Amino acid sequence: MTTLLEIGSVGRAFGGVYAVRDVAMTVAEGETRAVIGPNGAGKSTLFNLISGHLVPDHGTLRYGTGDGPRRIDRLPPHARARLGIAIVFQGARLFHGMTALENVMVGAHARTRHGFLAATLRLPSHRREEAGIRADALAALDRVGLRDWAHRSADVLPLGQQRSLQVARALCARPRLLLLDEPASGLRAGEREALAQLVESLRAEGLTIMLVEHDVAFVARLADRVSVLDLGNLIAEGTPDEIREDPAVIAAYLGKEAA
Repeated sequence: MTTLLEIGSVGRAFGGVYAVRDVAMTVAEGETRAVIGPNGAGKSTLFNLISGHLVPDHGTLRYGTGDGPRRIDRLPPHARARLGIAIVFQGARLFHGMTALENVMVGAHARTRHGFLAATLRLPSHRREEAGIRADALAALDRVGLRDWAHRSADVLPLGQQRSLQVARALCARPRLLLLDEPASGLRAGEREALAQLVESLRAEGLTIMLVEHDVAFVARLADRVSVLDLGNLIAEGTPDEIREDPAVIAAYLGKEAA
């Protein structure tokens, strides 16, 4: 399989304590990769290193396929977004007072080409681009089942639909790699099922997905491979079935539930 993301022994410390220590992994194009581990294992830190919201103290990140893989570990978040890396953070981060459609349109900012002057003067180039973004945003809402909510305030959406709206906003940037940080956190059973079906549909379309998640059943259903962190260290990798059988994982994370 073709590698899309290569993480080369990255490390990041806070106050002398490593949150991520020499983690190395490769993620194939079209793969759904789960990252699991106990609280404080370094999962969200790793995602922030991939998205550019944190810079590693050491190590490398390479992204792309074919002749195009390039180092991205010193690029800012907006530059990585332009390359096709989108992240959906844990918790609902919406723009209050805006409609669902307007929230999703914000996600396209990473790939817009026309600047402030064109927008201020309402030049034809800006109007064409704005129309395209609006169409893409409506299509993204349709993909996550929220087309009927397009012109309603995002504030009134239930939590599960707010999470789907966040995914739609990320999809509007046309990502190649989608990072989902605990997407099912706080959701009820029906909302979890709807989210799982959404992730499955994106996976079927060939989108590369990485997700941090505590729900083992959710991970086992969705992930092709699982990487396990403990105290910032990568302690195991494999299929969901292999991970459930791994003694180090059982000791560090799954505990008696793995029996």
